[in-house]
Amino acid sequence: MSEKNFFDILVSPVVTEKSSMLSESNKVVFKVSMQSSKQDIKKSIESLFKVKVKSVNTLRRKGKSTNFKNIKGKRKDFKHAIITLEDGQSIDVMGGV
Repeated sequence: MSEKNFFDILVSPVVTEKSSMLSESNKVVFKVSMQSSKQDIKKSIESLFKVKVKSVNTLRRKGKSTNFKNIKGKRKDFKHAIITLEDGQSIDVMGGV
């Protein structure tokens, strides 16, 4: 895979209270593409961030149905990946914030 494909797999980091609590136990949460597999996610994390991945857990979230002034809509479905890193490894998700 090329670098471009790795960036297509990882959409964005998830920065919430729960994900910041998981970072204390050496875990990082990313929003990933729906078609990506656990092996693809592991390869892209290891090559982009130069860290060792212990395990990858994924979950699919169904989009909610919404109503706004009698207009029915639906939010997009998305997939999260919870990446457990080896001991001593870390990823700075906050960047320079």
